[in-house]
Amino acid sequence: MDNKELLEKLAMNVVQGRIEAEDEGFDEGLEGQPAVTELVNQALEQGISPSQILLAGLTDPMTMVGEKFEQGEYLIPDMLAAAEAVGAGMDILAPRLLKDGVESKGRFVIATVNGDLHDIGKNIVSIMIKGAGYDVIDLGVDVPAERIVEAVREHNAPYLGLSALLTTTMRNMREVIDQLKEAGLDSTRVCIGGAPTSPEFAAEIGADAHCPDAFAVIDWLKTQTA
Repeated sequence: MDNKELLEKLAMNVVQGRIEAEDEGFDEGLEGQPAVTELVNQALEQGISPSQILLAGLTDPMTMVGEKFEQGEYLIPDMLAAAEAVGAGMDILAPRLLKDGVESKGRFVIATVNGDLHDIGKNIVSIMIKGAGYDVIDLGVDVPAERIVEAVREHNAPYLGLSALLTTTMRNMREVIDQLKEAGLDSTRVCIGGAPTSPEFAAEIGADAHCPDAFAVIDWLKTQTA
């Protein structure tokens, strides 16, 4: 198959959330056909540039996934499956992108704050911004403010994403931002997200942005310069 057809097939498999050939898709009859892992490797073997594979085969189809989610065609598990497929493709591409001199757009530390164990939204954001070309340091869930601040310092990260799904834990975002300021790291740009958060709450605690979903994070990052 030619390069265009191969990239279109790769994009389709991202939308279907298929990582490997044995995976089922949202549509029937795909099991056993090459999926993201096989198609990324095939694209590299055919000499397609890693940056072209990233853009046309992984990043662009996630825009389509976002549209399906916004229109109610996809649920969160569907979007997460597609994001995980992108992550699998990125794991293969990352060394090639570095070899080709495609620089990271910046380091992005992300965490679910202390006391909160929810990670689906955070995981989607993590994979999406990784696919967009950022170096992601995912600290996981239930992360104390001190550890988040230390990670920002250690990695000299210009961006920080904080997630919370509970009204009782979203207040811990303020502690992180306060500690960043105390540590002299207030130049790090902070976005927050999670069901109970809002633009008003972001402003109240001194965050730079409220991003209700992964696509909002990508849009926000496009307006930033590291």
